[in-house]
Amino acid sequence: QVQLVESGGGLVQAGGSLRRSCAASGRTFNSYAMAWFRQAPGKEREFVAAISWSGGSTYYADSVKGRFTISRDNAKNTVYLQMSSLKQEDTAVYYCAAGTYYSGTYYPSLANFDYWGQGTQVTVSS
Repeated sequence: QVQLVESGGGLVQAGGSLRRSCAASGRTFNSYAMAWFRQAPGKEREFVAAISWSGGSTYYADSVKGRFTISRDNAKNTVYLQMSSLKQEDTAVYYCAAGTYYSGTYYPSLANFDYWGQGTQVTVSS
């Protein structure tokens, strides 16, 4: 069982930066691929970025490629999402997720993940 607790959400101006963190409980964090998803009002939850269990592979949605960076620190049981050059369309509730059998190297579906964080709001103002 893994519990995921997110932090680092908030309000930022367009063009600004924000870093999200997701801390995991349990001693098997380094056996899970991790990912970030987001859900804007009235829209379905969509994939943002993923990282393999070792951190050696990452994968991004086209909409954030070159602006967002996912990373992990297995010693701290934490995954990060550094968001830069933020746009208003990045406004959403952001969720971290852990997947037992997902490799972190291809576009995933929600079904690839076993555990989810509670979600925190990121709002980008004009």
